[in-house]
Amino acid sequence: MALVNAAEMLKKAKAGHYAVGQFNINNLEWTKAILLTAQELNSPVILGVSEGAGKYMTGFKTVAAMVKAMDESLGITVPVALHLDHGTYEGCYKCIKAGFTSIMFDGSHYPFEENLAKSQELCADPDECKTIADLGVDMLAAGIGNIHGKYPENWQGLSFETLDKIQAKTGEMPLVLHGGTGIPADMIKKAISLGVSKINVNTECQLSFQEATRKYIEAGKDQQGKGFDPRKLLAPGFEAIKATVKEKMELFGSVGKA
Repeated sequence: MALVNAAEMLKKAKAGHYAVGQFNINNLEWTKAILLTAQELNSPVILGVSEGAGKYMTGFKTVAAMVKAMDESLGITVPVALHLDHGTYEGCYKCIKAGFTSIMFDGSHYPFEENLAKSQELCADPDECKTIADLGVDMLAAGIGNIHGKYPENWQGLSFETLDKIQAKTGEMPLVLHGGTGIPADMIKKAISLGVSKINVNTECQLSFQEATRKYIEAGKDQQGKGFDPRKLLAPGFEAIKATVKEKMELFGSVGKA
């Protein structure tokens, strides 16, 4: 099916008390693994693309063309959104022109008034979040103690008190949780119960990919037969990504919700 906007799937997720996973893509293997897993589990999914990853894949037009062609070639029938992750003001326009179906403008480094004028942001002040919700923004990523990458051992956890206040002020707006890697399952479930309808996962897929690839190399399998063939070399990492995505979709409750 054609790519869809993330807004409708997230409204359904919030009403159904589950979350849709955003899994960042970096190349063909990443994209194929995520799409196939979503189809197998009958789960809606969001493919996230950072500006850095977009540049690495030679541009947003290339990314959009690859995703659309792969979606069609694989016979994907579940809802799929192609989303710009942490986009600049200029990047958002480029992605819209390239055919992305969802964008995130990250203006968290601007003063609030300037950020508000540009549209969306990451914020943790409930009153500021309400102001953004009143603009008609489709979804809001609010900082509640979550971070990107690995969480340090002394991490204090998510601030559910803040999340609860934001949920109360933003009403039906779907909330987004960045930094999904490493957050304990019980915290994920509680965050979903408090209005989080989209959870971003990137680092965990990267870690599982590198671990599987490292084991393949260390076992000397790349030296056996045609084990050096990129299709064989990348296969363990591909399967590892699928396993990680499956685990997250089950945790988020999106399985069977397409």
